[in-house]
Parts: sequence; C-alpha cells; structure tokens
Amino acid sequence: MRPARPPLPTTIWALGFVSLLMDVSSELIHSLLPVFMVSALGISALTLGLIEGAAEATALIVKVFSGALSDYFGRRKPLALLGYGLGALSKPLFALADSAGMVLGARLIDRVGKGLRGAPRDALVADLAPPGMRGAAFGLRQSLDTVGAFVGPLLAMALMLLWANDFRAVFWVAVIPGLLSVALLFFGVKEPERPAQARRINPIGRAHLRRLPAAFWWVVGLGGLFTLARFSEAFLVLRVTQGGLPLAYTPLVLVGMNVVYALAAYPCGRLADRWPVSYLLIPGVALLLVADLVLASSVAPINLALGLALWGLHMAMTQGLLAALVAKTAPEDLRGTAFGMFYLCSGLALLLASGLAGWLWDSLGAPSTFLAGAGFCLLSLLALVAHPGLRRLGRQST
Repeated sequence: MRPARPPLPTTIWALGFVSLLMDVSSELIHSLLPVFMVSALGISALTLGLIEGAAEATALIVKVFSGALSDYFGRRKPLALLGYGLGALSKPLFALADSAGMVLGARLIDRVGKGLRGAPRDALVADLAPPGMRGAAFGLRQSLDTVGAFVGPLLAMALMLLWANDFRAVFWVAVIPGLLSVALLFFGVKEPERPAQARRINPIGRAHLRRLPAAFWWVVGLGGLFTLARFSEAFLVLRVTQGGLPLAYTPLVLVGMNVVYALAAYPCGRLADRWPVSYLLIPGVALLLVADLVLASSVAPINLALGLALWGLHMAMTQGLLAALVAKTAPEDLRGTAFGMFYLCSGLALLLASGLAGWLWDSLGAPSTFLAGAGFCLLSLLALVAHPGLRRLGRQST
C-alpha cells in the first residue's frame, strides 16, 4: 500500500490565494477588454493581436530579469510584491483609456508587474515544495489561480448586466481584489531562508548559464513550440461573439474554459508526480489540436462549448507540468533564472503567435487563425513523439 503523502505547505496555499485574487482583478478587465477595444475603441483584430502579444511577451521577457535577480539576492518575495503591486496599480488606467495607445500602456504596466512576480513566485513554490510533490504544488497553485480566472469573468458579467454594459465602471471594481492580493502576499507569505553561499551569485554569467543542462533547454524549446500553438485567449472571446453572444455575456467564454482548467489542474499535477511525462503532454497537445479544429469549423453553440472545454483541459494537462519540468531540470540556486529563460522563449513565441493570429483573422477570416494553431499543434506532437528527451525525463517524483 502506497504511504500517504504529507500535506503541501501552507505557504503554497497562501501563494495560490494571492494568485486567485490577482486573477479575479485581471480577468474582470481582460474578459471584457477584447470586445471593449473592438466595439468601443474601434481597434482592428490585427491591432488587438499585436497589443495582446506585446503585452504578454513583455511579461514573459521581464521574468528573465526578475528570476535572475531573485537568484542573485537570494530573496523571492520582494520582487513578487513589487510585481503584484504594479499589477494592482495598473487597473485604474484601463478605466481611463480612450485610445489604443492608452490600452497598450496599461497592458504593458500590468504585464511588467506580472513579469516581475512570475519567476520569483514559481521559484518560491519550487523552493517550498518537497521534490516528490512539485507537480501537485504547481497544480494546486495553478488551480487556485484559475479559480480566480473564472470568478473574475463571472463578476464582470454580473456587473455588466447590473450597470447596463458600462465597461469603465467594471474596470474600476478590479482595483479592489488587486490590492487584497498584495496585502495577502505581504502579511501571509513567509519566505524560507536560503544558505548564505547561495546568495550574490551572478546567475546570468556565462559560467552559471553553462550549468543549465541540456534537458532544461529542451523543456524551454518545447514550451516555445507549445506557445506558438496557443495564441492569445482574446481570439477565443472574439470567436464566440461571432456566434451572437451579447456583450454582457462575453465573460462566459473565459468562465467556461477556466472552470475546466481549475477543476483539472490539481489532479493533473498529482498525476504528473506519478506518471511519465508523455502520458500528459502528448494527449494535452492533441486536445488543443482538436479544440482548434472544432472552433475553426463552426460557431454553433455546441462547437464553441466543446472547443473551450478542450482548450481548458489542454491547459490543465500541460502548464503545471512544464513548470514542474523547469524546476526539476534546473539547479536549485538557478531556479529563478531558469524560469525566466523559459518565460523569455515563451514570450517571444506568444508575440509571434498572436500577431500571426490577428493577421490571419483580418486577412483570411477567423477559421484560418484556428487552423494555423492546429498546424502548430501537429508540429508539437511530432516533436514530442520524435525526441528522446521526453522519455528520459520520466516521472516528476523521480
């Protein structure tokens, strides 16, 4: 009989609820932002794609430097606090925006905050979790984060109905959970002490970068390829509005996807601690391929619902596992840098993917965007099946 595993540290739960609150704040805005930009500000799908791609790429690129700094100082929490603080303070700018430039500025500030907090927070999760439970730890944090990602859109929908589609009033409400997230991180999360010899290294020096093994760089490349297959979720919102969904109900798009994501992320994380990597990654990418084909084929309600559910299940099966693989393959004192490098590659891929998605949408129509995503999924599957590194990594608990 398998012995019972100890519970995850309470700090990991606290970090999960910090993510939950910030995601409520962010998704109050982001679930409405694509429709706000297109309908209220008259922005094209290409401009939308470039703004979304630039914003998300900024977040992922900044993670390189925040992760390296957290390794250099031997502290994760201060940078995470700064990042969550910027995220909270950016929210009023969305309510004041009256042009594409202002929306871009608000998105960049918000995503700089996300970039500052992301790698140190993930490195802190890896520092706190027992080695044989990292999949569960990342799955739990991702699950709580995703609860916020569907509570936010639900609240946005309710407020849009209550306030007669007043986008700006809803955006002002987003300030409250953002500030609560910062307060919980400040008062509720205690960072473990790291050995003195682990501090004040130059993590991005050539000698230290050479210590990142080939298995880590394989995970980085895999994450970038996955991101090319998964463009900004703003295009999911636009696709569903083509099916005739009223403006006030557009947050239901992210609600549906994130409910599936939240319910499946923690169980998938626990399975990642026991199963070979290929058992989750290959089916996960296959699900995204099917989701793209379903969404490309029709805007019938059953197609839209199925496509969103498959998209969410794909995220649950792959995102926490990729984070756990980064933690496993990187040296302990370079984890922040390793997460930063991983997010840099993913950020550049996301910028390319979202720009391409917007260009295809404007030039050839919405189905072409999802068909291109399916093509990148197929390339990802071929890379997974052909590369021997996947088999060598084995289970996360080993």
